[in-house]
Amino acid sequence: MSSLDTPPTEGRPGRLTAHEARQRLEHERNARLTQLRAIDEAGRAVTDQVMSVQKEAVRRVLAEIEAAFARVGDGSYGTCLGCSRPVPAERLEILPYTRFCVACQRHSD
Repeated sequence: MSSLDTPPTEGRPGRLTAHEARQRLEHERNARLTQLRAIDEAGRAVTDQVMSVQKEAVRRVLAEIEAAFARVGDGSYGTCLGCSRPVPAERLEILPYTRFCVACQRHSD
């Protein structure tokens, strides 16, 4: 079982612990930093505009990841910023830096 497959703690069914959240966020951050390095390395073969768009997209996700780390720190991680209800653990497993539950995400787009 990998760290991403760790079941939620018994005391908070359906919720991630701060440690689990940090592990998932570290994984996401490392993946995005790897993407940025790959874009930089491929830069000579890719047009500047495409490379710029890709970098900006990765940087936006990195900013979301850093904001999620702050929410872990202040205890608000896993709480929807739209409706203040818990974000389902399944959604956090797929998108650990999300700020919203699915319903509120639809309204924010």
